[in-house]
Parts: sequence; structure tokens; C-alpha cells
Amino acid sequence: MNSRSARYEQKRKKPKYWLRRIMVVFLVLLIGVAGYLAYIYKVSTDALGDITTDADPAVVIPKGQSVKEKPVTIMLLGFDTRKETGSLNTDVMMVASFNPKTKSAVVVSIPRDSKIELSGYNTRKANAYYSRFLRGAHDDGLKGKDAEKQAKQDLRTMFGKFFGIPIDYTATINFQGFSDVVDALGGVEVDVDMDMHYVDNADGTNIDLKKGHQTLMGDDALDFVRYRKSNDGTNMSSDFDRNKRESQVLGEIADKLKSFSSVTKIAGVIKAVGNNMRMDIPTSEVENMMTTYFGISRSDITFIPLEGDWKSPYVRLNEAKLEEAKSALQAKLAE
Repeated sequence: MNSRSARYEQKRKKPKYWLRRIMVVFLVLLIGVAGYLAYIYKVSTDALGDITTDADPAVVIPKGQSVKEKPVTIMLLGFDTRKETGSLNTDVMMVASFNPKTKSAVVVSIPRDSKIELSGYNTRKANAYYSRFLRGAHDDGLKGKDAEKQAKQDLRTMFGKFFGIPIDYTATINFQGFSDVVDALGGVEVDVDMDMHYVDNADGTNIDLKKGHQTLMGDDALDFVRYRKSNDGTNMSSDFDRNKRESQVLGEIADKLKSFSSVTKIAGVIKAVGNNMRMDIPTSEVENMMTTYFGISRSDITFIPLEGDWKSPYVRLNEAKLEEAKSALQAKLAE
């Protein structure tokens, strides 16, 4: 074969060579993706098993009553489970109603010091009821998870009456879970509304944030949400400010979960949630919620932080804002 023929043959084969190479790379990617999806499935299955340990395995959801067909309301509780605090009070309290037809939600934040006045119940701060209900369950002879289950049910019943809606389930997450989820997503972008400096050696708190738009990782995002005041009493921040920050961070988390760039971080998020969150929702219903509301973003969620006036030792809730929240929750369930 002369040199000209050899060059022609080389050019003729070159496209096939690159085609084979591209096909090999594509197959490797497919195998990798399939393996990753299998890994995510395993992680999801394991995590859901951990998350739903509070659910009653005997519960059977009637036809047409699943969360994928019917609106549902969940009470969200954030606990400070650090050993240094030894507290059973709920540091974060929210009520969230979801509608599967509109794939939207309303989330109402309740200031922890809110004065709750409700017929049939002693007047207390909002965050004091869970520990009181838990003590009552213990007094009735219940222990461990049975006592916690009863306390959560009592809490749902009470706040259901308060807002004029049925509350179906309870979800609890601890401080570490919040931090781990934010870390798994690569941080959240927020507007820090003031310089925040606060140190408490008793419980290990060390908040040090500068004012301005920035990306916060897990522990700093938690500090941003929790901040109340500096050690010298300046730069005061109310529960209302905290509720607004909670809404800002939750909205950012929702948007990050929806973005394509977060797909590779899903396994980490699932692990973070599974290690730190507990729900009394059946596993099948959690799976239905995940598929029904996958892709929900900040624009699909209406955040309503309750507001009011501080008159020690309570926050007296603004009645107009409270009525707005009640109406929004009720409307979401009726859509």
C-alpha cells in the first residue's frame, strides 16, 4: 500500500475509532449512573426506615386518602438536643399544609414564646407544651417512644384546634440535622441582616457572622437562624426575625433541592435527614410525598411567620396575622 493509500485508510478509520471511544465512555457513564441510582435507592430505603420509626406499622391508608391524592398537614418541630442544654422545649415550631393538586404548600412559623390561650388548655408559651404533654404521658404510665408518641399526638390535637384544621402527622428534626442538610447541599445563600456575635460557653454556642449577602455552611446557617442578641445586649433580634430567617433558609433549601446541580448531593441530603429526623408518617406515605412534591420550589411555598408584641414573658400574637395564617392553611386544604 502506497503512502497516499495509507493516509486515506487512516482518515477513513479515524471517525470509527472516535465513535467507538465515545460509545465506550457513554456506556461507562450509564453504568456509573445506574450504580449511583442503585446506591441512592439503598440510601433512601435505609434512611426512610430510620426516619419513619415513629410510624405505627399497623396503619393502613384507605384508598383515596393518600398524600398523593389528599391534602395533608404536618407539624414540624425543631429540638435542641445538645447535652449541654438538657431541654425538651421545641426551639422551632411550624405547621405546614400541602396540596397535591396544586403541588404547593403553606408554612406557618410560630414564635416559641407565643402566648397560647385555648379553651381546655392551660395558658403557656408555645414551646412549653410538648414537654408538658410528655410529662403527662409519663404520669399515665407510658415510657420511651410510647410517651413521645402520645405527647406528639396531644400537641397535634391542641394546635389543630388552635388553627382550626386537622393536623395529620408530626416531624421532628434536631439541630445537627439542620446543619448536616445544609452542608450536604454545599451551603445556602442568604442575606445576613446584621452583625451577629454571641458566645455562651455553657452550651458551646459561638455565633460570629458579618452582615451581608453570603453563602453559609451548616453550623453558620444554624447560628443565623438561632441568633437573638449579642453578649452586650446590642443588635437585638426577636423571634419574629428568627422566623423570617427560618423561612429564608428553608426557601433556599427548597430551591437547591430542585436545581439540577444538587442531584449529585441527594444521597448526602438523604443520609443527613435519615440520621436526624423522625416522622410518624408511614414509609409508603413518605415515598408518596417525595414523588408528589419533587421539584417544589420557593415560589410554590407561602411562608407566613406569625408576629406580635413582646410583653414579658410572652409574645402576644397579632390577631390579624393569626387570622391570615388560619385562613391560608384552611384554604390550602380546601383547594
